[in-house]
Amino acid sequence: MSISVAIAGASGYTGIELLRVLSLYREVNISQITSRQFAGKTLSEVFPVFLKNKYQDLIFQKELDTEVAEYYFLALPHDASLETVKVLLEKGKKVIDLSGAYRIKDKQMYPEFYGFEHIYPDVLDKAVYGLPEVFREEIKRARIVANPGCYPTSVLLGLFPVILEGVLEEETVIVNSLSGISGAGRTPKQHFHYPEAYSDAYPYNLIKHRHTPEVEDVVFRFSGRKLYVRFTPHIIPVSRGMLSTITFKTSLNREKLRELYLIKYATEPFIRLLDSPPHIKSVIGSNYCDIYVDKDERTGAAVVCSAIDNLGKGASTQAIQNFNLMAGISEDMYLSDISLLFP
Repeated sequence: MSISVAIAGASGYTGIELLRVLSLYREVNISQITSRQFAGKTLSEVFPVFLKNKYQDLIFQKELDTEVAEYYFLALPHDASLETVKVLLEKGKKVIDLSGAYRIKDKQMYPEFYGFEHIYPDVLDKAVYGLPEVFREEIKRARIVANPGCYPTSVLLGLFPVILEGVLEEETVIVNSLSGISGAGRTPKQHFHYPEAYSDAYPYNLIKHRHTPEVEDVVFRFSGRKLYVRFTPHIIPVSRGMLSTITFKTSLNREKLRELYLIKYATEPFIRLLDSPPHIKSVIGSNYCDIYVDKDERTGAAVVCSAIDNLGKGASTQAIQNFNLMAGISEDMYLSDISLLFP
């Protein structure tokens, strides 16, 4: 079996991660990679880490050829994906879109949070949200998968069991998330340069972050429940990794709460339930989400901590997990042993 894939935007952080893992596959042939910045150069010229890799001489193309592959990974800006997804679907291709162009079902949200009108509601209706732990069966049948955002992945996996069981006592949950700098992409920005970022940490987009409506929309989609997320993201001075702390009220005691998570995630290949709070270093380079559950009996507040790699389970390796499901191959193929112990 040989499955042809193409990667659009392959020179960004998520594109590089896609290449790193997909190059391990014997079942996959990467037929095209695109990058406007590096068009005409080989993969190993731009990224010497790929020297001696079987794709070392693959040349970055400027424009995407919509006829060279069966599956397309799109690591493009949101507005570019909006158009490209439609073209690819019309040609009968299957798409894993890593942008936010098709994540939220309510098209009214896009002008406010993404800065463009969503003009393809028929395509939006077809898009399946690519969180396998929640939408696995739909992903298997999908032609377009909207790969989740990194923050929403960490938050939704931290909340899914209690929402599904209906044990939240209030409609508002409080989320504080810490992200590595790679979440901002490779485009140079002054406050992400090493002298600026070193020894610094700060919150941003305190009141209006585009991942807030994404989480709320997906929660309503799988539960029918209206949830309000008080979400505060922070940048921390590490290159990759993400840690979310989620606080909510529940009547379940600590033991019942932990049992709920153990039951729900017992068969999930990429959820690891811990006996102590997670470290982002433990998930770097991987597709794992490490979760710790506790309860402050004094205040009645439950605390759930979830750690992922923002470039892994928060982006590229989750996209490959979705690809595995769509292609009918083992869900965990080449994803179980790719952690970077000392990143």
